Formats: sequence, structure tokens, C-alpha cells
Amino acid sequence: MKRWLLGVAILGLAVGLLVATVQAKKRKEVKTHMPPDLGIRKPAVVGMWYPADPEELHKMMARFFENAKKPAIPGEIVGLVSPHAGFQYSGLIAAHSYKQVEGKHYDVVFVVAPSHHEYFRGASVFTGEGYETPLGLVPVDRETAAELLATDKIFHAGWEGHRQEHSLEAQLPFLQTALGSFKMVPIVMAERDWDTCRRVGEGIAKVARGKHVLLVASSDLYHGYSYDECNATDRRTLQAIEKFDARAFNRGLNRGEYQACGGGPITAVMVAARELGADKAKVIAHTTSGDVTGRKSGYIVGYGSVVFYKENKDMGSKTEKVGVDLGLSKEDKKTLLTIAKKTIEARVKGQPFPKFEVTSPHLLEKRGAFVTINKHGMLRGCIGYVLPVKPLWETVMEVAESAALRDPRFPPVTPDELPDLEIEISVLTVPREIHDIREIQVGKHGIIIERGFNSGLLLPQVATEYGWDRETFLDHTCQKAGMPPGCWRDRSTVIKIFSAEVFSEKDVDE
Repeated sequence: MKRWLLGVAILGLAVGLLVATVQAKKRKEVKTHMPPDLGIRKPAVVGMWYPADPEELHKMMARFFENAKKPAIPGEIVGLVSPHAGFQYSGLIAAHSYKQVEGKHYDVVFVVAPSHHEYFRGASVFTGEGYETPLGLVPVDRETAAELLATDKIFHAGWEGHRQEHSLEAQLPFLQTALGSFKMVPIVMAERDWDTCRRVGEGIAKVARGKHVLLVASSDLYHGYSYDECNATDRRTLQAIEKFDARAFNRGLNRGEYQACGGGPITAVMVAARELGADKAKVIAHTTSGDVTGRKSGYIVGYGSVVFYKENKDMGSKTEKVGVDLGLSKEDKKTLLTIAKKTIEARVKGQPFPKFEVTSPHLLEKRGAFVTINKHGMLRGCIGYVLPVKPLWETVMEVAESAALRDPRFPPVTPDELPDLEIEISVLTVPREIHDIREIQVGKHGIIIERGFNSGLLLPQVATEYGWDRETFLDHTCQKAGMPPGCWRDRSTVIKIFSAEVFSEKDVDE
């Protein structure tokens, strides 16, 4: 019996030693699977693409984010598309993308960018300590990078595509501004065939499951020598991305129907975002280098901002009402939009004002109104009458022409821009002075600030579009009046509020 017990004990000890050996071997294998530490990737385009001075870069970022819109996204953002040109050209559009995730926290950010300088197969994952920018070091999540490298041989660790590449580096100051501290997995691709993009996207999704992640695709759009072709091509490209069919987008990309230097990263991010539950895409903004510089000849590049999100069905069914209902019928609104559109088309082409026959009592009533012209989500002109001096339909006709041709902030609208314009009309109530800012309801009221010869106005929808609170709204109205933020606190400053019925073509088509 004792001999039997001794044998069992020896066997148990042997099994224990075997298990311990296997576990130690596994730990050793895991350790050897950690990717090589490539050190710190120093900035390659600092001082060219963006300022080298941290304070100057901070100020530039603050200005971009302050002027970026934040429309209501009915769901959780999973991924985004952002441009990567010199910040003076594409910075505001990039800020439109990152403004949507400002203040969020993510376990890891996957940044997928195209290679402009090196050709290689598959996807190159930088596994060093991090990427450095004037705003600090962005650390690489080396454990997640190791997991990604193990998913598919399409991924490899190294410097390929990372050495002098601007497309990934250009995203980082925006991410640092929007998120603060975060970890990332930096990925550069040189190919955009469907198989490569699919495998990259599926690999990212595989290691991202169970984590709170953000996916970033770095890409500019059209590159070429035609401003008109740029707008037409970008329109097709953004519409295809918004349809959120990665295979169809990639097919059109490789046929030349769409243009995006980061088409491979966009496809991969679309695949990954779908795998992670995103079911909707939304274009936030678009512009071109020609619009930014005012030079519409020579070399032109297009820039777009897009987000991919998981729709919240409850949120999606509720649309936030801006302004008030002034009793305009659907036909009244259609008539006013037609008047604005036909007036702009005629006057931009140098033709006389169109003739209109108006019989609706609401349109014959004297009212103030503003016409806002947007182009791909970006303001292109906005002028109006505050006080009710003319019949509403005449007011709309006159301010529509002024918004298109006489807004001092923009060059006059040209005929080739007409297909890309979106028109919004705000029919105003009569302003009234207030003495308590608590009367201001964000989303319902517009603000007028006056002091001496200075005055400024912002419409009700502006605060909602930019996500401002009451005091921020007041500060920006001060700036619109040519005065410093906080001028509304001065007792000599007059504050007036008004409301408006706000509508566009998409509202009357629903």
C-alpha cells in the first residue's frame, strides 16, 4: 500500500512538473511573440504640414475645433475618415471629423493610412514606443499590435511606410486635441485591392472586439487640375462611402469611378466598422484646396469628413426641433425655397430677377428672414434682414441674391457651384431686449449683441450645429460683433433675442 501511495505521489509530482514546464514554455513563447521595439518615430513633416511650435499648434487646433460643426449623430461613432494635407488646406475638414469624438475615451485607436513614398505588400504595423508630435508622444499599444500581427500574415511589423509618411502623422495632433491621452495601433497600406483591404479590416475587427475602439482612415479625395471635376468626383466618392458598402466602394475605386489616395484604408475601415456593428455612414463636410485658397485653377485636391456609426434606433427616430413654428405650411416653405433657389441661379448667371406670383397670406406678411447657403456642409454665404420691412417672399428673394453674391466673407458664387449648393431659410420673429441671460434657450433663440457702433447676430441653429452652451453662444456672438468674448457681461452691452422657423429642402421633401 505504501509503495502504491509513493508511486502516486511521484506520478503527481511528474505531472506537476510537466504542467509547469509547459506553462513556462508558453510564457516564453508569448514573450518572443511581442513585436520588435522600433523606438520613437520622430515627426517627418513638422514645420511643413503644421507648426513645430507647440503653442502655435495648440492655437491652430483650437481655432479649427472652434469652427467645426458638430451635427447630431444618432448613435455611437465607430470610425471616421479624415484628410491629411497641410493643415492650412485641410485642417478645418479634419477638425469636423474629430469634433464628433471630442472628449471621448477609447481603449485603443487604429489609425490606417496610405503609403505615398514606399510600395510594399500587405499592411505595415509600427511597433515602436510611439509617434512623436509637438504636442507630445502618442504611445503605441504594443500588446494590441502583437495581437493584430498574429491574426493574419497580411500584417507585418516594421518601418515600411512609416519613415517619411505624412498621412498617418497628420492625424495625430487632431487626435491629441480631441482625446487627450490615448494609445494607438499605427498601420500603413500601399495596396488597395479588395483582398488586402478585406483582410486588414477583418484583422482589425478581430482584435478590436470587446474593446472600446476608434477606427481612423486617413485620405484626401480628388487630385488633379479641374475644379469642376474635383467637385463632381468628390460628390460621387462621398456618396459611395455614405452608402457604406465596402465591396462596392472598393470596386468603383479600382475602376476609377471614385478618387481617394487613402481608398485602401477607407475600405479596410469600412470592413472593420461593419464587423464591429456600425450600420450607418454620414458625410460631415467637404471642401477643396481651390475653395480654401480662392484659386480654382491649377492643381486641386478635395477633402472630406465622414463618420461611421452604430445607429441608436431611439435616437434616430427623434429629431431635435430648432427654432419655433410660425405657422408656415409645407407649400409656403416650398415656395420660399423655390424663390431663393431660382433667384440665386438667375443672378449668379447674370440674368434678371425671376418673376413670382405669390398669394399666400403668410408670404405677403412683412417679416425678417435670413438665407443660408451651404456647400457640402460648409457655409458658403448667409445674409438677411432682421426687421420686418418687406413682404416675406420679397425679403427671401433679396437676401438670397445677397447671400450668393455679396457676403463679404466669401467670393461670389459661380455658376459651376450651383449643383452643390444647399439652401436653408430662417424666418424671424421680431427681436426683443433681455436683461437676464437665463431667458436664452439654446436651440430656440438667436442672439443679437449691440454696443456702440458694434453689433453681431447669430441664428438659433448655429449654437445647435456647433454644440455650444448658452455662455459659449454669447461669447461667439460678441466675436461676431467685433468685440472680445465676454462682452455680454458689460452693462453697456445690449442683448436681444429672437427665434425663427428654420427649414431646408430636405425638411419639405420628407
